[in-house]
Amino acid sequence: MAEGYKMYQVSTLQALALGYSRAVITVEELLKEGDTGLGTYEDVNGEMIVLDGHCYRARHDGSVVEAAPDAGIPFCAVSKLHSEREFRMGAMPDIQSIRTELTRKIEERFGLNSMHVVRIDGTFDKVDARSEAPYRSHHVTLKTVLDSNQTAFVFENIRGSLVGVYYPDHMDGINMPGWHLHFLSEDRTKGGHVFDVCMKEGTVKLDKINRIEINLPRDAAFDTYSLKTASEDEIKKVEKG
Repeated sequence: MAEGYKMYQVSTLQALALGYSRAVITVEELLKEGDTGLGTYEDVNGEMIVLDGHCYRARHDGSVVEAAPDAGIPFCAVSKLHSEREFRMGAMPDIQSIRTELTRKIEERFGLNSMHVVRIDGTFDKVDARSEAPYRSHHVTLKTVLDSNQTAFVFENIRGSLVGVYYPDHMDGINMPGWHLHFLSEDRTKGGHVFDVCMKEGTVKLDKINRIEINLPRDAAFDTYSLKTASEDEIKKVEKG
């Protein structure tokens, strides 16, 4: 790991939160940069789960399709998963317990100020998730879009994968500090952004990331957003429901 592993990110969470949901790159371009990660699609048209080098879209009803190569992406974070660390995780009653255990694992190796990418293949009693229908507007905050177009759903007694990224506190605004997780069922038919989860057991693959490439939008509209005005409280509400 001479150069370390790289996170590839499109745009910033602040920009998405303030309503910048125009395409920056395509799915085909994204998959050259990473095989594991998450994000969303142009006009916030569903939740993105990138797994095993495939890019999936969780639709507003929780059903999943593989995204078209030319589908536009306004925001995402992906990496190439090397499975630097692999370990078992036992029963976890909720998402906070999973986040706590993952944080404990990265703290063991002094990783709290670095980024991480994680994949957890497991069996779940319950996955409480969401996705959304597209909203064709700009300068409308993500919270407003989700208040209008978000659908929540619950998957029970299901096998699948949690895919997530960790960003440290000092990168707040570039992305969400802490752990952000999406779910994809084993048969690739169900998924979404995870609010809560009850896991029976799982296998964790975890990489520490110490480099980042951020691909910012190039059109003039991006510079009409005052990114520092993005509300931290609104971003947390979007993340946690």
